[in-house]
Amino acid sequence: MSLVVQKYGGSSVADAEGIKRVAKRIVEAKRNGHQVVAVVSAMGDTTDELIDLAEQVSPIPAGRELDMLLTAGERISMALLAMAIKNLGHEAQSFTGSQAGVITDSVHNKARIIDVTPGRLRASLEEGNIAIVAGFQGVSQDSKDITTLGRGGSDTTAVALAAALDADVCEIYTDVDGVFTADPRVVKKAKKIDWISFEDMLELAASGSKVLLHRCVEYARRYNIPIHVRSSFSGLPGTWVSNEPQGDQQVEHAIISGVAHDVSEAKVTVVGVPDKPGEAAHIFRAVAEAEINIDMIVQNVSAASTGLTDISFTLPKAEGKKATAALEKIKATVGYDSLRYDDQIAKISLVGAGMKTNPGVTAQFFEALSDAGVNIELISTSEIRISVVTRADDVNEAVRAVHTSFGLDSDSDEAVVYGGTGR
Repeated sequence: MSLVVQKYGGSSVADAEGIKRVAKRIVEAKRNGHQVVAVVSAMGDTTDELIDLAEQVSPIPAGRELDMLLTAGERISMALLAMAIKNLGHEAQSFTGSQAGVITDSVHNKARIIDVTPGRLRASLEEGNIAIVAGFQGVSQDSKDITTLGRGGSDTTAVALAAALDADVCEIYTDVDGVFTADPRVVKKAKKIDWISFEDMLELAASGSKVLLHRCVEYARRYNIPIHVRSSFSGLPGTWVSNEPQGDQQVEHAIISGVAHDVSEAKVTVVGVPDKPGEAAHIFRAVAEAEINIDMIVQNVSAASTGLTDISFTLPKAEGKKATAALEKIKATVGYDSLRYDDQIAKISLVGAGMKTNPGVTAQFFEALSDAGVNIELISTSEIRISVVTRADDVNEAVRAVHTSFGLDSDSDEAVVYGGTGR
């Protein structure tokens, strides 16, 4: 008997009909002889609505209490799904993240999993039950407070449980049929990818692909857990994410895996920084101590006449105010002139392991952007990725232009997005 961990996103359990549809899929897996652990997100846009409500009550909600509020969404989903499964004649038990043994650090709103002790889940499975787990949440090892894992944390919950339970596969059910060569909401001719390596998927996820969270893929690669990304709205095969193709899959290694974009970032420019050793360290230490993750960094060549330079970096929009506040505190120490903050930017990334052996890829990428009339503000590269920052208004046109330029457009039916608001 194999063990399968399934994760269902908010669009899959958005309403009563969706929950009943998910329950039937889970029961079908059980009837096929599998032990099943299902991880669920909050219904539809529940998490966003709870955040909106919290901000109406308090402009800056306390992290601990915000976590207590937000975890309610997943608890509603898990209980309703367990009820729906029991209505189909099968036994199911629901568990919160803490009851499932998801142990985290003490950072509220974006905690990291440090251990999983799934004893209660194993006992429930051995009794013949289907286990339903609230995603996105855990319990702090030190404070014993409830914590949340940040946006997309249910994916990470599912993979972490799959690793702890030694599951055969982790199935991620969403509102599209798999991983596509671009966001099908933007590029209607995006192709579904049958198999993609952990390496390429990590770059796509880090570059803004919304299908899988970066931490989820990182966790799966570390423990070698195959991920199968599928739609809960259709019975079609999805995309396998693993070290090697699964089963009989014969997959040609494409030069380019896909084009990702991200409109959730902002750019901070520290203007007039003295060009001497230690100043950049002061700047980024202040940002690090504010617990802010930085993405792209560019430092201009210093002006010979002034000995000053500008340093620009990108970060999540949600961290913008915190970052600028942290930098204002060290203005006298560093001696920079001013700060510029810009949240009307977007990042576009071209990803593919084949690009490191194809020297023409970079030129073709920039030519496609130029032909589309898109101006580039920042550039960052790795062996298998090229990322640029543009104006937010240009991102959709830029993604479509790059996708077409590299021959990624599908000749068949347009990609289907079954549900979800994309909020």
